[in-house]
Amino acid sequence: MIMADIKAEYLACPIRQVISRFGDKWSLLVLFLLNRSDTGVLRFNEMRRFMTDCSQKMLSQTLKNLEQSHLVHREVFPEVPPRVEYSLTETGRSLMPALSALIEWGKEHFDEVVTD
Repeated sequence: MIMADIKAEYLACPIRQVISRFGDKWSLLVLFLLNRSDTGVLRFNEMRRFMTDCSQKMLSQTLKNLEQSHLVHREVFPEVPPRVEYSLTETGRSLMPALSALIEWGKEHFDEVVTD
C-alpha cells in the first residue's frame, strides 16, 4: 500500500474523522451539559461552573470546535455587555441518544474500565 492510499483510507474513515470532532473529554462534557440543561441553552460562565477543571481557554476552544463541527450553535445578542448563548444544533441533538448510551455503559462498567 502506498502513502496516498493510506491517506485516502484515513480521510474516508468515519471513526477517525467524525469521532475526532467530539471525542475528547471536554467536548463530551459540553454536549452532555447542553443536553441536560432545562432550557437547552447555556452561557459560557454557566458551563464553567460545571467544568471547574477546564480552563477558560480550553472551554472557549472546545466551543469553537463544536460550532465548526455543526454540533453547537452560538448566538450573540447585541447587548452591552454582549450576551452569548450556546445550544445544541439539530445534528448535536441527534448525537445525544448515542452519547446517553455511552454514559450509561460507562456507569455500568466504571469499576471494570477505570483502574489505578
